[in-house]
Amino acid sequence: MQKLKVIITGAGGQLGRSIQDIAPAFDKYEFAFLSRAALPVDDEAAVAAFFEKSRPGFCINCAAYTAVDAAETHVEDAFAVNAQGAGILARACSRHNTRFIHISTDYVFGGNSEIPYLPGSKVDPGSVYGLSKAKGEELTMAENAATVVIRTSWVYSEHGKNFVKTMLRLMQEKNEVRVVNDQTGAPTYARDLAGAILQIVEAGASEAGIYHYCNEGRITWYQFALAIKELTGSNCHIHPIPSSDYPTPARRPSFSLLDTSAITQAYGIAMLPWKQSLETCIRNLLS
Repeated sequence: MQKLKVIITGAGGQLGRSIQDIAPAFDKYEFAFLSRAALPVDDEAAVAAFFEKSRPGFCINCAAYTAVDAAETHVEDAFAVNAQGAGILARACSRHNTRFIHISTDYVFGGNSEIPYLPGSKVDPGSVYGLSKAKGEELTMAENAATVVIRTSWVYSEHGKNFVKTMLRLMQEKNEVRVVNDQTGAPTYARDLAGAILQIVEAGASEAGIYHYCNEGRITWYQFALAIKELTGSNCHIHPIPSSDYPTPARRPSFSLLDTSAITQAYGIAMLPWKQSLETCIRNLLS
């Protein structure tokens, strides 16, 4: 029996590599992990040729321009991948009856809420990165009504650059570290999100629409850093600071907590507590 082919774009990023980590447990699928060099999603001719030849059953789009601050001055690059590229993939999936899962971000929200954002909450991005991802969502849904969009937040993993790995390094190098304490949200362990995505693949019939996924809980970056200190036994002193003391080119949402109830109702996906997942990641990093 021929295996269903699942392609993953942006395979060199945190989520793509995390899907690759757990893929062996899903051996009834044939996975193809595609870097930008292998499939530049903003090249419509290349995407069309690939789909014509490969004809995948699922496409998981992890490709993204994620340099949030650099996007402020590299606007065309951010929109090419995050917006146009997403739309191109959605169109190709529609033509070939390929189920499409597109990964988005909490940055599509302005951060002015006091309650967790629902999938249907109004988008109001405050950065070029957020604008490009919001446009990507719009294009995917316009090109392919069967698209599943998954917004996530504060992604970390054993791979690439992320907050957890940065804190582990700084806590080894420095006696004290300053971390913002006025941005609220929830972390997402990329391996947990990878498992949720493959659970959607296994569900077969997709419940199209926009969903939210992050680990369970509500914290600030400062509280996240304190947990990393606690789990590693570090003696580094963590100082809470306001965002105004750590200016960045791109504005971060001050509140980006996501309501995940819809993905649980549609697919039965449960959220693990953020600290439990953080402990797993740190154990893997330090082993």
